Amino acid sequence: MTAKKTSKPAPKKATRGRKPQTVGESIIQGLQEAIAWTKGENGNVRVTLVHVPEVDVRKVRLKMGLSQGQFATKFGFPPATLRNWEQGRSHPDAPTRVLLAVIAKHPEAVEDVLRKAS
Repeated sequence: MTAKKTSKPAPKKATRGRKPQTVGESIIQGLQEAIAWTKGENGNVRVTLVHVPEVDVRKVRLKMGLSQGQFATKFGFPPATLRNWEQGRSHPDAPTRVLLAVIAKHPEAVEDVLRKAS
């Protein structure tokens, strides 16, 4: 697949007399724009960066007074994964760090959501 080289996203064309863009065509256009952006060919794109906090899992768990097993069970983490995080053998990915940050500040909110989901 070759990407169209453009510096700006293609303007939406009037559909007068033509059929509207299909879902597949829209997806292909979006992919082409994404490829162009990664190559630095599209400067008219707004990018929002979010700072994902580092969380000391052990500190959060101890503050809550929970064992590794209790914390893992309460919040749905595999116990071995929790041990690996605490021992520095691995690190939580960005979405998990966001969840851990919420657990650190508002554990009751996460517990409430998990309780309602089950």
